[in-house]
Amino acid sequence: MRVFVTGASGWIGSAVVPELLAAGHEVVGLARSDDSEMALLAAGATAHRGSLDDLVSLRAGAEASDAVIHLAFKHDFSDYAGAGRTERGAIDTLGDALAGSDRPLLFAAGIAGLAPGRIATEADRSSHEGVESPRGGGENLALGFADRGIRAVSLRFAPTVHGEGDHGFMSTIAGVAREKGVSGYVGDGVNRWPAVHRSDAAQLVRLALEKAPAGTAVHAVAEEGIPASEIAGIIGRQLGIPTAPIAADDVDAHFGWIGRFFSADMPTSSAATRESLGWTPTHPTLLEDLEAGYYTR
Repeated sequence: MRVFVTGASGWIGSAVVPELLAAGHEVVGLARSDDSEMALLAAGATAHRGSLDDLVSLRAGAEASDAVIHLAFKHDFSDYAGAGRTERGAIDTLGDALAGSDRPLLFAAGIAGLAPGRIATEADRSSHEGVESPRGGGENLALGFADRGIRAVSLRFAPTVHGEGDHGFMSTIAGVAREKGVSGYVGDGVNRWPAVHRSDAAQLVRLALEKAPAGTAVHAVAEEGIPASEIAGIIGRQLGIPTAPIAADDVDAHFGWIGRFFSADMPTSSAATRESLGWTPTHPTLLEDLEAGYYTR
């Protein structure tokens, strides 16, 4: 297939592109800069210039392809509502371009808040509706495209897609520990943090493109939930600093914006995904990558 990928030069996308190419697919990646274009060309993909705000370019890329994998997102926590509006506009545009064609539209989504108080599964549906909700309510909008002749599939990624070179949530948490001189966790530290290795996530995206039915969600989650205290313990040992609980009232002051995520309990199953797609994660776990020092060097 000729696959149009947004976010193709990002952390996850730059692993998905070679995975798709190795499977015999042709990849066209959205590139918003010269550096992104050069990275795509070096990987063996074709570059399509544009951005999430350039809806004309998005539509053209989708119309000229057999499938779309939408991984890009504006991770701007200073204007998360604006990022959600951009996301909804992009999904609307991609859906209009693919309507009535039965072509695949795979799109990145999250698992935070999916099933408070229990283990989330692929059968759970997001409660986020409308442009002012998180990520612009994009998941429910896109899954509804199944009725418009589009094979829409939600790619729900664990909050940490880890590996050497990751500068996401784990890197931020380690940075807080280094700055504060203590590796903290919230309360008793039993809240659980799901994770997946970047290479395993890339393989899942490729399998979902080839196999996942319309209107379904798949979970890029290799580790159902690692206690926050274990994560903090390894970071503390790696940095040579103490590990300690942080009171709930002090979370914002200690962690900043990352505190509301790191204090959440969001265990997530991928059992249905593994069974339906034949996906078996084989790469190192988050704790192994933490022990390797990727986040504390």
